[in-house]
Amino acid sequence: MDTTTETAAAHGTTGTIDATGTGTAAGPADARTGEVLDTVRTCLTLFGAVGAIVLATVAVMAATGHQTSAFMWVRGAILFLATFLLHRYLGRARAGDAKAFDRLRTLSVVSPIAVIGVDLVPGLCPAWYAVLQGLSALALVGVAFLTRGAVLRAAFPATK
Repeated sequence: MDTTTETAAAHGTTGTIDATGTGTAAGPADARTGEVLDTVRTCLTLFGAVGAIVLATVAVMAATGHQTSAFMWVRGAILFLATFLLHRYLGRARAGDAKAFDRLRTLSVVSPIAVIGVDLVPGLCPAWYAVLQGLSALALVGVAFLTRGAVLRAAFPATK
């Protein structure tokens, strides 16, 4: 048993996912797992890119004398920084860590609900801000669906 398989077994997974997430030569399911995890990474990158756009827009608005609020800065920064945490969970999940995969699954459901719920509070943030934050939440909705799909459920049976 190689190190990757031992790690996967220790974390409650049955598949062998290598460090790149592309699986091993064990079969097509492992390759498909890697493809789905690559799509999850793309969604997380999109989430981070929109978060960076939000922060940059707030910075430009503040620099040009438009009204911004501490809420806009803090929320934008927190959601942008959450990208790095989510990428870390994804990296650990690629290595077979079922707990990290479960955290990624959970945050990909809870975060969009929280983002959209807060955006619906009247007067809390400008419409453009809510729209951009909502777009970033859509990327996490994609992660939520992908992490609950059959391919990743099979790769991480302990998290069903």
